[in-house]
Amino acid sequence: MWLFLVLFLPVVQASSAITARPTAVSGSVKGSLTVQCLYEPGWETYKKWWCQGAEWSNCHILVKTNGSEQEVKGKRVSIQDNQKTRTFTITMEDLRLSDQDIYWCGIEKSGTDLGDKVNVSIDPVAVECHYGPQWETYVKSWCQDADPNGCTIFVEIQGSKKKYVTINEKEHTFSMFVRGK
Repeated sequence: MWLFLVLFLPVVQASSAITARPTAVSGSVKGSLTVQCLYEPGWETYKKWWCQGAEWSNCHILVKTNGSEQEVKGKRVSIQDNQKTRTFTITMEDLRLSDQDIYWCGIEKSGTDLGDKVNVSIDPVAVECHYGPQWETYVKSWCQDADPNGCTIFVEIQGSKKKYVTINEKEHTFSMFVRGK
């Protein structure tokens, strides 16, 4: 029993030294989200990190500070430490459905790092397009670029084809979910 308490005690201490706010966050595809991680006094000059993966021991560090308050940018993610308020902030941008996962905010130290878990969920975005009754029989397309002459067509609706798209002929709308990569 004594050995169990000795092994369990460091885990409890580690989880109380750092706290993620919120512990569950969601964002929309193509949008952004922010998580703040608060830590106790004494950890100000330590390196802070943001890690992706359900298993603490196997998570992949996406971005890490250098121990200062300077913002560090990675690919679609940034981290910045405010040592006065003992808070570091993680921002994820250009969200994709594949970003939905368990993440960890952590502090690098000798031995086992400190960390707290954050559940990130990503919501698809519904986009609705309106058209006049005179356009009912025309092909409708969904393009990535603003230039309709040179865009890559994601979805094309012709006749009764409705894969990935909802058509409301009475309201003269068609809509689809933008799901990202």
